[in-house]
Amino acid sequence: ALIAGLVIHSFIIGVNVTDWWKGRSVTPVDHIVTSLSISRMGIQCAFTLDLHVITVFLKNLDSPVTLGIINGIYSFFCCANVWLTSLLSIVLCLKISNFHSRLFQYLRGMIAHRTVYFIVALVLLSTFSCSLFSLEVINKLTKYITYNTMMNSSVHCDSINYIHNYIIKTFFPFLFYYISSVLLFTSLYHHTTKMKMSSNLSINLETYYSVMKFVFFTSMYNTAYFIVEIVCVLHFIVFCAFLLWLHVVLGFLPVLHSSYLIYRTAKLRSQMSKILQNVTDFLFQSKDTDTRENI
Repeated sequence: ALIAGLVIHSFIIGVNVTDWWKGRSVTPVDHIVTSLSISRMGIQCAFTLDLHVITVFLKNLDSPVTLGIINGIYSFFCCANVWLTSLLSIVLCLKISNFHSRLFQYLRGMIAHRTVYFIVALVLLSTFSCSLFSLEVINKLTKYITYNTMMNSSVHCDSINYIHNYIIKTFFPFLFYYISSVLLFTSLYHHTTKMKMSSNLSINLETYYSVMKFVFFTSMYNTAYFIVEIVCVLHFIVFCAFLLWLHVVLGFLPVLHSSYLIYRTAKLRSQMSKILQNVTDFLFQSKDTDTRENI
């Protein structure tokens, strides 16, 4: 899961950064997708590091402070990932939907030209909220270390229970995401219905259906991510044990979504096709060279 995530997300970041470096046009959606890929890489790296720290250093008396810091970093990237996913949905809703009210026109103009500022604001918000969580955990663990010479598993479980605050924080970005997704899907549905009823047979509805499929599959991903996240936290609170395989699934879901973003984005899909073609040509060329040498 880690290797797949690093490859997929590094590819998205590399393509968009290269376009920006060469002076090509970079859309607000590209900014959000790039930031989203960075946060998802951070999630997988922090989770993998957390696993190794737990395995190697859990018996060390000072390790809970290290675990608290790593859990804080992991929570930061998770929180940023959820907020950026919500921002991506809001931007797509304002950009594609056919609502013409004054509020939508105002929001469309404001967010379209200030996407970078919104990304920075969401990153700062995630940093602030997760810093409070991390400091709270470290403070409690430090008290346990001070007053207890032997630290048992119940201390560790009790300290990690603060993660329910993170679940509460993710409620609002998911709420904004579903509102914007429903509005976008409803707008596209009504628009395609009107176009079907019109007598103009030259209208191509494939583009609208394609966007509706994108909204549907993205909503399925976010719903699955939210459910798996809640199950992981509730299981830990009740049984004081990690469902490791479910955490791996939680880390792999963003990889699947990023892969789908590559498939749905023409620029990323084109670059991926070129890379795969070059790799295929190289492999077949090496195979032909080995065959000639054998002959």
